[in-house]
Formats: sequence, C-alpha cells, structure tokens
Amino acid sequence: MTCRDRARGCLLGLAAGDALGAPAENLTPSEIRRRWGRLTEIEGGGTDDTEYAIFAASLLVRHGHELTSGDVAAAYRAEIIPRVTGPMRGAGFSELGTVEALRRGLAPPLTGLVHAHGWSDGLAMRAAPYGIFCPGDPVEAARLVEQDGLVSGSGEGIVGGRAVAGAVAAAMDGAAPRDVVRAALSVIPADSWTARNVVRACEVLGWTPGEAERTGGAERPGGAETSDGGDDVVEALHEAVVVRHYPWTDIAPEAVALALAAFLVGDGEVEASVTFGVSLGRDADTIGAIAGAIAGASKGERGVPERWAARITPVTGKCLPVVAGRHVLDVADELAEGL
Repeated sequence: MTCRDRARGCLLGLAAGDALGAPAENLTPSEIRRRWGRLTEIEGGGTDDTEYAIFAASLLVRHGHELTSGDVAAAYRAEIIPRVTGPMRGAGFSELGTVEALRRGLAPPLTGLVHAHGWSDGLAMRAAPYGIFCPGDPVEAARLVEQDGLVSGSGEGIVGGRAVAGAVAAAMDGAAPRDVVRAALSVIPADSWTARNVVRACEVLGWTPGEAERTGGAERPGGAETSDGGDDVVEALHEAVVVRHYPWTDIAPEAVALALAAFLVGDGEVEASVTFGVSLGRDADTIGAIAGAIAGASKGERGVPERWAARITPVTGKCLPVVAGRHVLDVADELAEGL
C-alpha cells in the first residue's frame, strides 16, 4: 500500500468520523442509543475538525519539516483572523482563545498559555496530517505537531496532539493496532493525564500496554482482546476516563483515550472503529475523526466505506473561510507528494 493511499484513507476517515459523529456531539451513550440505536450513516457535513486538519496540512505543504510555531502564528494572523468578522462559528475554546491572544499582539507559547483551555482537544483533532507527513516516524510527527500546538494549547492539549500524530505516523507505516497505541504512548510522558487515560482504556479492553514485554507472554496479533463493543464496554470506558462533572466535553485526555480505544475495539477497521467511537458520545465528532484518521491510515482509501466516501464533499469554510472548497482527498495528495 502506498503512502498516498494511506494518506487519502487517513483524511477521508477523519472527515467521515467527523461527519458521522457531529449529530451526537455532547450526547450521552444512552441518548445516542435512544435516538439512533447505532449511528452508521452520514447525513450531514463535518465540523471544524475537518477544516482545521486541512489548514494544518497546508502549513506542512508550505513549510515541511522546518515548520515553527512562528509560522503557524503568522498563518493565523494572515489567513484566519482577517476573515473573522464576527463570532467564529464552530471553533473550539482553544482556537477562540488563540485568536484573541494573537489580536492582542501575543506570540507563542504565550498564545496557548493565557487562556484557560490549553487542555482542549483542538490540537488532537487536527493532528493527523503531521502523522501522514512522517510515516514510520512518530517522534518527528510529535515534534512537528507540537509546533502547531504551542500557538493554541498547552499541557495536556499538546500531549494529546502528540499522541494522535504519533499513532497516525505508526499506522502510516502499517503497524498493527496495538503497536499504533504503543507509538502514541511512546511520544508522551508516561505520567501524563493522557497516557494514564490511554492505559486505563486499554485495560478495560483486557490489555495493558507493555504487559507482554514485561512478562514475556505472547500477544494476540491485532487489536484488543475479544470484545463486541457493547453497552457494558461503553460504560466501563466512561467510568475509566470520562470527567463526568465537567460541563464541557472537549478534553484531550478523554477524547484521545476514547478514540484509541475505539480503534482497538474495531481492530483497526475504519467502519467498526468509527461507529464505536461516535457511540461513546461526549466530543463524538472529534473521537470519530481521530479514530477514523488512525484507521484510515492503517487500511488506506479502500478501507473507508464507499457509502461514507461518497458523502464527503469539499468543505464549506463555515469555521475557517480560508479552506472553503478544499476536498480532503486533494489535501492528502498534496501531503503525499511532499514525502
């Protein structure tokens, strides 16, 4: 499978997961079951997750491995801020805070530190292009995505982005699902909130990352231990990682852990990973987008269901006017050409 095929699968999977999860955002699993039973069909378009991923890809196409946080801030100032004539529609807390900080004349890393939402999953949702750009090199993918993250996030927000970029980089190289999760963990601090949540989520699925290496025991190839992704698993995952008392759901340690769990439950298959991911509720579009991106990089363009691919159209720019009219497949091709 070529890098181009995996890149196309990655961004197509991201857009599909974003669109499928959009109507379930901020809902509980029980409410999702009540309304749809299980969400399997894309009805509407995507959200800021897809648009910001396209914007991130454009930074890599222009700057490649030389990308700096200064380049990212300059792009915000030149391409995003001048087009914000009123409230930013569909943008996350961290991005809204970044725009205000840049308007005040601040520069990174202060732009990601001065607002109270540095832990948000805004970087994680757009991290996939960095993994595409660094196939087989999670460390470099994590380094690059951090340059982006310094503009809009801090702490766990950046850690979550690093984990997703590392996972996608491993999937782009054909790694098995468990090795993809190991790659995500390898580029973040072991004592971080995100890492602890990922490990807890894996344990719910019957696997502790690193366990086989410590004990010398054999591993079943592929994903998590046998699980049908039923209601009991959903509830156990929520119990393990969800901050139930917090009023917002865009928490990077939550979204990243749930998305990686969905990828494992789906054994790396795009449809199984995404449908389980969006069934978890919370920040369902971002969970679906991350799970879809990792699975799409693993399985390639043909791994994305044709009925979903047919529903993915050029983005409208409802959140980021600068990307209006761009299609994720064209963006994927541009990234692949730069490898």
